[in-house]
Amino acid sequence: MNMNSYRRIHATPSLKGRVRGGSTLLLTCAVFMLTSCGLYKNYERPTDIPTEGLYGNAQTGQDEQGLGAKAWREFFTDPKLQQLIERGLTQNASIRQIDLQIQEAQEYLKCSKLAYIPSLAIAPQGQLSSMDWSKPLKFYTVPLTASWQIGSIGNLRNNKKKAEVGVEQARAARQAVHQALVANIANIYYSLCMLDAQLAVSEQTAQNWRQSVELTRKLMEAGRSNKAAVAQSEANCLSVEANLLDLRQAIVEAENGMCTLLGETPHHIDRSSINTFQAPAIKTGLPIALLQNRPDVKQAELKLASAFYAVNIAKSAFYPSLSITGTLGFTNNGQSIELNPGKWLWNALGQLVQPLFQNGRLRAQKRVAEMQQMEAKIGFEHALITAGNEVNTALVKLQTAEGKSTLIAQQIVAMQDAVDATTALYKDNVSRQVNYLNVLTAQTGLLNAQLGQLANRYAIISATIELYQTLGGGSISE
Repeated sequence: MNMNSYRRIHATPSLKGRVRGGSTLLLTCAVFMLTSCGLYKNYERPTDIPTEGLYGNAQTGQDEQGLGAKAWREFFTDPKLQQLIERGLTQNASIRQIDLQIQEAQEYLKCSKLAYIPSLAIAPQGQLSSMDWSKPLKFYTVPLTASWQIGSIGNLRNNKKKAEVGVEQARAARQAVHQALVANIANIYYSLCMLDAQLAVSEQTAQNWRQSVELTRKLMEAGRSNKAAVAQSEANCLSVEANLLDLRQAIVEAENGMCTLLGETPHHIDRSSINTFQAPAIKTGLPIALLQNRPDVKQAELKLASAFYAVNIAKSAFYPSLSITGTLGFTNNGQSIELNPGKWLWNALGQLVQPLFQNGRLRAQKRVAEMQQMEAKIGFEHALITAGNEVNTALVKLQTAEGKSTLIAQQIVAMQDAVDATTALYKDNVSRQVNYLNVLTAQTGLLNAQLGQLANRYAIISATIELYQTLGGGSISE
């Protein structure tokens, strides 16, 4: 066998090996690309999350627009209240803090987007070199280094998506603070209006009872009443006057609470009458889609989306990561320090790293991410259920308060008739069937009914605001 034949025979297996190795590499890359397709999917809401019956019996409508879709200016039409809400949205400490948190999230998003861009660095170096104290040689190098951490398959993309979700979470958190602030300011405002009305009724009642005390004294002097009736009349009058002090204290406390929300020092809050509130028409049908206006529901779903991308990030750690670095620069010839380049230098390096064995750390991280995704899904389901229950509760409160409104109005008419009748009988004293205790009982019942009517009026307003809030109303900045 000659040498040429030997070379042909023994070169063939080597060539086959190289071809086989190249095929294996291509096959490996193809497998990586196929198995990593899931890393490039966007988050979609799971289809197995139940949404039926979230509102209870109230869920009958299909209209996508409703109470929760109204801007707060459309819902709260009192100009004085609108001014207070505007001041609160500008000055409230929680709003200002959450605005900074949104800016922080946006900076994180910028960082994740810039990860796609190579980084550049310049590192000039100088050196003096001498032999036996001779004139030193002067060397310098001016290299420009570029590095590009491409990362593993899908890693950068999912990190960017996760950062985008983080910005949306911060915005949803701001909407939640915005919504709560609008509702709290409105509740305190109408609470002050109710207290003003109750104070006015109590002051009028106290004035009437002072006159009643004087009348009872005159009747006693005329021999038509007794000291016990006078004492009872005075005691009831003092009780109402003491209640006036409680009402004035409650007004100051409510005003201070409003000032805290506004970020202002204590002062009087200018306000209108409780009768200025005009409740919008509320449909009995409430579509499920309205819950999407709620910031807490948004936050819960965004947390689920963030967990989805976190799982993808954990999966991407199983795939190869690629980094590319390069250097371009020049150096002198050692004889002078002029900026004339003596020699140009450059190099480039590409590195592909495939994790093989890391003591189960990558698998454990992936399992943890998947469990956190399940936790977020359970949290989203719970947020939907909670939202539906809150809507149902607010509706029941509103319907109950509206139902009581007619009954209390009838009660006041009846109590006023009782006061008029007992007072007239006591003054005439035609028969001994009516004593002053009957008059006091009727007067006390009338006062309680009047105060109850005002409290129920506020209950209607508060329940309407609560329903508006539970449907996501008041959460959008204008």
